[in-house]
Amino acid sequence: MSERLQKYLARSGVASRRKSEEFIAAGRVQVNGETVTEMGTTVGPGDIVWFDGRPVEPEPLEYHLLNKPAGVVSTVSDPGGGRTVVRLVASRVRLFPVGRLDQDTTGLIILTNDGALAHKLMHPRFEVDKVYLAEIEGAVGEAVLRKLRRGLELEDGPTAPARARLVSRHSGGSIVEIAIHQGRKRQVRRMLEAVGHPVVRLHRKKYAMLSDDDLAPGQSRVLSRREVEDLQRLVTAGKQ
Repeated sequence: MSERLQKYLARSGVASRRKSEEFIAAGRVQVNGETVTEMGTTVGPGDIVWFDGRPVEPEPLEYHLLNKPAGVVSTVSDPGGGRTVVRLVASRVRLFPVGRLDQDTTGLIILTNDGALAHKLMHPRFEVDKVYLAEIEGAVGEAVLRKLRRGLELEDGPTAPARARLVSRHSGGSIVEIAIHQGRKRQVRRMLEAVGHPVVRLHRKKYAMLSDDDLAPGQSRVLSRREVEDLQRLVTAGKQ
């Protein structure tokens, strides 16, 4: 199957799609020996693509699951010099995180170079669940859980209904489990603050059907072929 040249370059690890478009416009890309500057150019099997005088081809697709520790940022790079999730995973290809966990939140995050699958896993339309354990201030009652289940009005709009249950209570606080399929910035923290229970600690224990079983903080593993196929089936179906 054919694909746009900028996507081919991105999959080859040359640069992002947007940056690849700049390289094409600058005349730095050749297809089958001819310089190409048109954005609509497509390439397919048998085409030979060169960038700055060297042949390039797509990197093999990789899929990793990381149990992110606290203090690590969920970005490819950090201008502030902090640790990033990408640096915790051993790979020779250009990986990027699927969505984000804020610096203080721990738990599961997928890293891959499969942009198509990553987009679907992050898009709320596909209703991919993310399950969190939150240690919060105060004793949570059923009325609070019902508010979370119905959805809340936040400053950036209403949240979709969540699944929420009380796990335990302890002196001065509670532990609740919350499942959402949206991925707004600090969403779970903001939801719990909105119902009067600020988060003390937050951990993502499950992403779709993937769990943190036997994966210590800072550890990662390669997803099995079966797991990748299950994720692809999940987003193809559009819902769990």
